[in-house]
Amino acid sequence: MNAQLETQLQALGDSTRRGILAQLRSGPVNVAELARRFPVSRPAISQHLRVLKEAQLVRDRAVGARRFYELDPAGFASLRDYFDQFWSQALASFQRHVESVDSDAAAAAQTRKERR
Repeated sequence: MNAQLETQLQALGDSTRRGILAQLRSGPVNVAELARRFPVSRPAISQHLRVLKEAQLVRDRAVGARRFYELDPAGFASLRDYFDQFWSQALASFQRHVESVDSDAAAAAQTRKERR
């Protein structure tokens, strides 16, 4: 596992940061608005956003005197690649299990048929 991926996973370990990411799914939001949506201070939200930005999960842009934060698709792409490994392996295991159950069921049906 590379250092960037480790940073991303650690950033996702905090429930407030996951909540911030969920809020950003609907589009860019400024810090003041995010702070109103959480039971923590504005400086705390800024700190969480800094961690998410360092993890390349969010990016920011200035609009006048405000900073708007939004999800960073590139950062999520690397996370998805990581988790897809597990999903692919789980699906392959499930397929083997289903095929095994199907073949066992077919064999049992054949044995019952032969006994008749």
